[in-house]
Amino acid sequence: MTGLFERHRPTLQAALNAAAKRDYWSAYSEIPSGKIYGETARDEGLATYEARLGKPFNLPGHPADATIGAEVSPFGPTLGITYPAASIDLLISASRAAAPQWASASPEIRTGICLEILTRLNARSFEMANAVMHTTGQAFAMAFQAGGPHAQDRGLEAVTYAYAEMTRTPAQATWTKPQGRGEPIVMEKHWRIVPRGVSLVIGCNTFPTWNSYPGLFASLATGNTIIVKPHPAAILPLAITVEIARQVLVEEGLAADIVLLAADAPGSEITKDLVQHPEIAIIDYTGSNGFGSWVRANAGDADVYTEEAGVNSIVIGATDNFAGMCSNIAFSLSLYSGQMCTAPQDIFVPRDGIETNEGHKSFDEVAAGIAAAVDGLLADPARAMGVCGAIANPATLARVAASRSLGRVVRDSAPVEGLEGARTATPLILAVDADDTDTYGEERFGPIAFIVAIDDATEGVNRAAGLAERKGAITAALYETDEAKILAAADRFAFAGVNLSVNLTGGIYVNQSAAFSDFHVTGANPAGNASLTDAAFVANRFRVVMWRRPVAA
Repeated sequence: MTGLFERHRPTLQAALNAAAKRDYWSAYSEIPSGKIYGETARDEGLATYEARLGKPFNLPGHPADATIGAEVSPFGPTLGITYPAASIDLLISASRAAAPQWASASPEIRTGICLEILTRLNARSFEMANAVMHTTGQAFAMAFQAGGPHAQDRGLEAVTYAYAEMTRTPAQATWTKPQGRGEPIVMEKHWRIVPRGVSLVIGCNTFPTWNSYPGLFASLATGNTIIVKPHPAAILPLAITVEIARQVLVEEGLAADIVLLAADAPGSEITKDLVQHPEIAIIDYTGSNGFGSWVRANAGDADVYTEEAGVNSIVIGATDNFAGMCSNIAFSLSLYSGQMCTAPQDIFVPRDGIETNEGHKSFDEVAAGIAAAVDGLLADPARAMGVCGAIANPATLARVAASRSLGRVVRDSAPVEGLEGARTATPLILAVDADDTDTYGEERFGPIAFIVAIDDATEGVNRAAGLAERKGAITAALYETDEAKILAAADRFAFAGVNLSVNLTGGIYVNQSAAFSDFHVTGANPAGNASLTDAAFVANRFRVVMWRRPVAA
């Protein structure tokens, strides 16, 4: 059964090398090209997605005592797909029944199966792109990348770290202790990987695969059975994932119930009951701080790994590329309508202005430059649709409307032209003073940004870092031309547990995170207690247990 491991060994070795070097590497191309995925892949992916609409989603042999499904695309159409739904006791029973077989499989067998699942997911990236697009509101290009290859890279990264940690200790060894003139004591020792138990993966609405794959594959590779609990508005992407995983497991002679789907409906969610179930040993959660706090408080003895939310900030002290800075910030504010956990919200600008390559710019000129860059980026309706996509949750539109009164409107939000049947909103940009902490000092999820007047950049760094310490932050950005100030800011943000980007003016943006190089979330502030992906994310999902005996002389 190690055939899959041998087949995918080159990919695993390349991933191990990439994780060590932290240079650019990707196993799965982010380019939706027929030359890479096959000339008919785009059409076949769309056809497969459309064939699922209005029908039951078939998961052969999956436990079920009902069917559910109420997904509606943020672009308008109802999906009409129903999924097998089972009681919590039925899911737990099925997961526990499958556990001994999966636990007894070697790390190589489990790693090979995980790599095969990822390979098959990659081959179906166009189908997944349509599923992600119509459950999250991401535009197609982003749905392809974030829902497909980028998510797969993050899953592979978790498998890679898991394999490295599981194989850090040899499977067996001969232990010899000298006894002076006497015969040495010789022991035969064996070590095995013992998983923690049933793992619960709680998916989110906005990035159902990207945020779920690290925990899913970290637990699966380390021998834990998996219950995947999607957000009720975004079941399809994770149902496809479960479908593929179960197919691979069955083909390898293993129980399909090693991976299960826990689908539920809005208003009848089963998440809390799953979290509190005593058989759940591991929980991976992505979502709001409020529910994240509840999960951590009510998870009992389960190990909990969270990516929550925070207030991400940009501090502008000076720049030698004003146009490039404004364009870069504009894209970061507009991408997926600010619905990324890494999207910036607060932009700290000295009230007396900044020095630039275009001369001194006042506070109002900096704000106007950013607003004008957003307008320029979104002036073409087709490009605006591709950048902004749609709004996943109706509550986000209400939040945008309610936020207009929170400051001076620098740029108003408006629907995206050409997407009249969809929920859409371009960025709302407001100017406020540093004293208005109740306004900008909490996360306001969606396309809402505050340009905050401060005395100087040092105050901005301290305010941004302080917000990260109190409220959490996943990203921070700085524009500065003084090296000493850059290094001082790097120290301050490191102390606050925030990854910092400096002087981004080109094709890399603060809300992007690259697998095998960037650690996503640090686990060092309230935005999350784990990092994607480091050794700590995988090593506690199993234990190393030994048996030993003397070796006869």
